[in-house]
Amino acid sequence: MSSKAAPAEAKSGRLSQIVQSFKFTREADPAITWILLALVIGIPVVFTLIVWFVTGRQWGWQMIPWIVVGILLGLIAATFVFGRRAEKAAYAQIEGQVGAAAAALNSLRSGWFVTPAVAISKNQDIIHRVVGRPGIILVSEGPASRVPGMLAAERRRTARWAPDIPIHEIESGNEEGQIPLAKLNAAIVKLPRAITAQEVTSLRKKLDAASTPPLPIPKGPMPKGGKVPRR
Repeated sequence: MSSKAAPAEAKSGRLSQIVQSFKFTREADPAITWILLALVIGIPVVFTLIVWFVTGRQWGWQMIPWIVVGILLGLIAATFVFGRRAEKAAYAQIEGQVGAAAAALNSLRSGWFVTPAVAISKNQDIIHRVVGRPGIILVSEGPASRVPGMLAAERRRTARWAPDIPIHEIESGNEEGQIPLAKLNAAIVKLPRAITAQEVTSLRKKLDAASTPPLPIPKGPMPKGGKVPRR
């Protein structure tokens, strides 16, 4: 493959992903088309009119830079809103499905290492493990009446291999005391830092070596790629 063909294919791939993401979001949020059009057209028009009024209501070449700024502001606003609503649509699709938390966790940015389904009960309650700067985070899926015992058991098992590392427990879900799927990653990222990046890498390798292969998550309809889009 030539060096010129590679960037062209990468650009085509990104464009295809954007189109697919838009189609997916529009299915769950039909108003997205009109909202984006309103931002892309409305913001430049309003911004230009404000500048025109402030500068003395005169049209001319001096207005061109302001029109360009207005267009850029509209594109930035549309991109931000689209990203948020696409993420919301993805969460809505997987909400309540087995393995939904794993799909959300897989969208964490670099520096976080996710091992899905380190424990699964006969009721399909699941524990996922995340390793990052806060230490070890155990994330459960299941009713609040059942998962605390699973979390405690997995905490004891994990502590044997990492006795000096902080272990956090998070219940994902919509019951009292649980964290909704859409807020799960934000809650993890806000945890206080306790170990260095080098210690994260060492800890991940240690836990991977000590752990059995991740258990298969029971199959069910999930978004393509098994994760929600990153913002």
